[in-house]
Amino acid sequence: MTSPFVTRDGSSWMPAYLSAIDGTTCIGCGRCFKVCSREVMHLYGVDDAGEILGICDEDDDFDGELNRMIMVVDHPGRCIGCGACARVCAKNCQTHEAADNAAA
Repeated sequence: MTSPFVTRDGSSWMPAYLSAIDGTTCIGCGRCFKVCSREVMHLYGVDDAGEILGICDEDDDFDGELNRMIMVVDHPGRCIGCGACARVCAKNCQTHEAADNAAA
């Protein structure tokens, strides 16, 4: 079966939507966020116990509780399946789901 998705020149193409980022592997480098034009994910702070503290901004250390940062998929419905984030991820910590398998 051919893909119902095509590029401008008519070539078959299968979008792969970002569905998750492994917080134990993610190093919070922000590369994926920088290439994503849709704001699908954001950088979150994590404390020593591994609890997510909230979205990080440049100056917030969460009252000294910030241990590290990880990227979190917080708007998966915005993903267009381009795969740019996967291509720049240094840790290969993302999970993508092909459009033909993705739940609507």
